[in-house]
Amino acid sequence: MSFSYYGPLCTKVYDITKPIGYSLGGDIEFYSHLLQHCNGRILEAMSGSGRMLIPLLEAGLKVDGVDYSEAMVQSCRSRCSERALPMPELFVADLVNLDLPYRYEAIIIPSGSLMLIQDRSSSIQVLQNLYDHMEPGGRLIFDLFLPDVTKPASMDISSVRLPEGDMITIEEKTTEINLLHQYTTSLIRYEQWHQGTLVDTEMQELTLRWYGVEELRLILEKIGFTNVEVYADFNQGEAPTQSSQKFVYEATRKLSL
Repeated sequence: MSFSYYGPLCTKVYDITKPIGYSLGGDIEFYSHLLQHCNGRILEAMSGSGRMLIPLLEAGLKVDGVDYSEAMVQSCRSRCSERALPMPELFVADLVNLDLPYRYEAIIIPSGSLMLIQDRSSSIQVLQNLYDHMEPGGRLIFDLFLPDVTKPASMDISSVRLPEGDMITIEEKTTEINLLHQYTTSLIRYEQWHQGTLVDTEMQELTLRWYGVEELRLILEKIGFTNVEVYADFNQGEAPTQSSQKFVYEATRKLSL
């Protein structure tokens, strides 16, 4: 049994439940629209196995990816090869210590992935690092959501069938809801079964840190971002009005003096 962040079993489940091009509430269409006129490099931070990155590549954009999980990056490479796409620059790296060789016209963080950084000071450092990796006038675009913390702790059980016939069962249990420090934590157990026999087990601790809408705007502005806009549910120009909506941030790095 292994305990991991995004390990091989988690990656298999992710690849099946969130396949390439699977749009979460219109996010692929939204990011594609905002990035369509980019001529320079684009970076997808926390790019996973390519659900968003590959459609952007297929649209003709020059997109690099960076992810902490080696399993996710390897899956993305395999999927690019399957589609005969030119292999993008894919980095396995910790965003807290990010040091890539390029500067980017745009950086995106889809799927609420910024929330996966549990420590608040680390998440602020990540935003600073992304700012430092942007060209003057470049844009940072990302989306977040607010977990429903009014629900009591719960356990969910589901399963997915792998292409070769094995099954992976997923058991997710809420272990902590911390209102003071704004995070929830779940423990997820993945079990792979082959003809009724358990062949692999993987444990994942998943923490989601949330932010107030204006709290995060102030953080971005303190880092140096300007023109910070917040959209609701991937509708550009529409301000959020409900806590159940997705919150999409678009911010610009200052032009050089």
